[in-house]
Amino acid sequence: MRIGQRRLLLSAMNELNVSLQHSILTLSAQGWSNRRIARELGLHRETVGRHLRLAVSKPAKVPTGSNGEAEPKPAKVPTGILPLSRSQCEPWREFIEQGCQAGLSAQRLYQDLVTERQFAGSYDAVKRFVRRWTQTQPVPFVRMEVEPGAEAQIDFGQGAWVMVNGKRKRPHLFRVVLSHSRKGYSEVVWRQTTESFIRCIENGFRHYGGVARTLVIDYVARHIIDVLFPTAICSRSSASP
Repeated sequence: MRIGQRRLLLSAMNELNVSLQHSILTLSAQGWSNRRIARELGLHRETVGRHLRLAVSKPAKVPTGSNGEAEPKPAKVPTGILPLSRSQCEPWREFIEQGCQAGLSAQRLYQDLVTERQFAGSYDAVKRFVRRWTQTQPVPFVRMEVEPGAEAQIDFGQGAWVMVNGKRKRPHLFRVVLSHSRKGYSEVVWRQTTESFIRCIENGFRHYGGVARTLVIDYVARHIIDVLFPTAICSRSSASP
């Protein structure tokens, strides 16, 4: 390789390094983490951190004889990375948030903004704004209060496979929980029959020392429901053709 070609190659490498340094500083100023910057620019995370530390520790050099501070050069952002911009919906943030709290959809909010507030942005801008706002809100929940002894929840589940006399068997787990105190009673049976179900309920209430006023049954086999609630099953069957 000739000397002139080697100098051109070194100059191109230096220019590329400076461009990467400006990109690292720009993305860091936008709030990007070192890991994300390294992944986007194809660098090692320690390299990104080293450049950021050097940028903080090194003061800017002012050319000799110049008055005042030198005007900074604009940073180069890699292709495909757009700088963060202010949302078109920001002036109407309060209006949109009130609509979201009232249960209005993004499409309804967009229509109201156009007709009532002369909104000139796009529907996608409103949809993005609503989606970001929704992601920052806590998950709503409703606490159900139950008086002591008023309700119990009953469920039947399946346990893990076990070996009994050289054969694999899967037991059933009966579970009854008091809705007020959340105290529970569990019993394992081999078969989910009507007899075993009634016996488990009796054992559970004997364990609690009383009977709940209402039973909320989650999952129980169909033949057990037919025995416990024959009137409801028969009325539904007679109504069907």
